[in-house]
Formats: sequence, C-alpha cells, structure tokens
Amino acid sequence: MTTKLDIMSIPTQLSFVSLQVSDLEASGKFYTEILNFKPVLKSPLDAIAFEQKNGAAFAIRKPMIELSKANLLGWGVAVWFGVGDLDEFLEDNREKISIVKDIHPTPFGRILVISDPDGYAITLQETKKD
Repeated sequence: MTTKLDIMSIPTQLSFVSLQVSDLEASGKFYTEILNFKPVLKSPLDAIAFEQKNGAAFAIRKPMIELSKANLLGWGVAVWFGVGDLDEFLEDNREKISIVKDIHPTPFGRILVISDPDGYAITLQETKKD
C-alpha cells in the first residue's frame, strides 16, 4: 500500500519546457536546422513540439503574453541542451549563431551559451565521452 509519506518522498521531475517565441517559423528553423531537434508529427496548434528520447519534453509556441513588454526574455532562466562535441558544433555553426559566452569549463562539463532568435540564452552542454 502506498502511503502519503511514500508519495511525498518521490522527487518531482521536470516534464515539459516551452519557450514562447515571436516568430514560430524562424524559431522552428533555428531549433531544427541548428540544434537538430526533430518536430513530432502532430504538434498542437500554434506550437512546434519536438521529439525527445528521455527527459523533459520541449516545445516552442506562439506567445500567450505580449513578448515586447519583457526587457529580456528568459532572464534568470537557464535552458540546457546536450550536444555531443562542442568544438564540432561550433565549427559547423559559427556563422549561423550568436554566441553569448564561448566554450568554457564548468563543474558540469564544457558548455557554450548561444542566443536563439528571440534572445533566449541557450546553454549547450558537451556530452561526448573521451
């Protein structure tokens, strides 16, 4: 029998992340062509949901708020995506991306911070195994 205490001891898991974007088509191209996300076959109206192997689901959507009223979108929120080899990613995409902070080591491995079309800071974490 599951008790209330058992349920309370189960850690909460992140299940879904969605970014509101000003131009769904431009952002869709960024996330598919630069970051290699694959859209699911059926996305909700006004959104693009992406395939996910494990972890939280990710989508972009048309805004539910007036984005122009925000000084800096996503300020204080960190969105991290795993990338196999950061050096290779940067070599392939340097001319197509806006770098916020170049590749550098962290306690969580090497990362690169780039900006998406709306200015959201996207952290790319290297996942290759040496």
